Amino acid sequence: MPSTYKILVLNQISQIGLSRLPIDRYTVAKQISDPDAILVRSADMHSIDIPASVRAIGRAGAGTQNIPTKEMSGRGVPVFNAPGANANAVKELVFAGMLMAARNIPAALKFVEDLDPDDSNMEKTVESGKKNFSGFELSGKTLGIIGLGKIGCIVADAAIKLGMEVIGFDPEITVDSAWSLPSQVKKAESVLDVVRHSNFITVHVPLLDATRHLINASNLEFAQEGTVLLNFAREAVVKEEDVLAALQSKKLHYYVCDFPGAGINGKENVISLPHLGASTREAEENCAVMVADQIRDFLEHGNIQNSVNFPTVLMQRESRFRVAIANSNVPNMVGQISTAMAQHGLNIHNMMNKSRGEMAYTLVDVDSDVPQEVIDSISSIKGVLAVRYLPMAG
Repeated sequence: MPSTYKILVLNQISQIGLSRLPIDRYTVAKQISDPDAILVRSADMHSIDIPASVRAIGRAGAGTQNIPTKEMSGRGVPVFNAPGANANAVKELVFAGMLMAARNIPAALKFVEDLDPDDSNMEKTVESGKKNFSGFELSGKTLGIIGLGKIGCIVADAAIKLGMEVIGFDPEITVDSAWSLPSQVKKAESVLDVVRHSNFITVHVPLLDATRHLINASNLEFAQEGTVLLNFAREAVVKEEDVLAALQSKKLHYYVCDFPGAGINGKENVISLPHLGASTREAEENCAVMVADQIRDFLEHGNIQNSVNFPTVLMQRESRFRVAIANSNVPNMVGQISTAMAQHGLNIHNMMNKSRGEMAYTLVDVDSDVPQEVIDSISSIKGVLAVRYLPMAG
């Protein structure tokens, strides 16, 4: 294990997060040669040359579209993110969006902004004009949530506390999410089921082939008249032209999103915000702390958690001597690794191997120091992408 690690920072990362990397073991800089890891927020890494020294990339946020993940997988480099770290910030913005739509706040603000302060009849103008912005309350209305991960679950909890009914749909809900989901949430059988029964619809799903244009004309036609649609997930989760048509037909009362664009900007009853979902000091700190901890645990102990391209592998140290191997998910890999160690007289104390799609990852604790020839032998196995020896000081 090296005496120090070098971390390249491509964006402004919260100092609270960076402080999780001890200064006696980590050199953190915006310009550094041969970095062991890279920390990034929004910088586009597709257009830069990522040094061969890089062993991990950490994204201080959820989305990783700005990182060449497939290329990194081919090099045996895990890409980490910080799912859920910005959940509270997104939740609060969702409710801000719901309230803006329910109370017609954008139009009311524009009305007030256009008033002439020198007009002696301004008070009468206000009183006569306010009827145009009459809205409705959230309490008693039904909120439909599509995607019940960390954000969806806390949105559901907050809505229930505000007196709303909640219906949710997520065909791939995790055990952890299921445990944290309030019992009052009614289970929907499909996206269409959510659309049919909701006064507000909010989507919280990643952008995948299966979720692209998840909200479209085929389900919006079944929406209740005056429904409010909120999208703080990804722009392409909804089909914008279909949403605009639903606004025109009054199926939708408002479309609230975090993704300004030429197709929707300036359109009536569209509220588009400038990517504010995670733009709070607290969210930025939470993301930085989470990803810094994950990078440190990987560099020092080989553990992997919250990687978008590697399996989760967490193994308690049972020996000072650990080897971490990233490889293609092919048959007999564990057998070849074990054989290479046995041929050099090494006794395996503990081992964990997991796979995810085409990737596999193995941690091996052995009872004695691992010679370089063993590392070289494992590295030469066909399909092995990266090998690291991680001894701890005695």
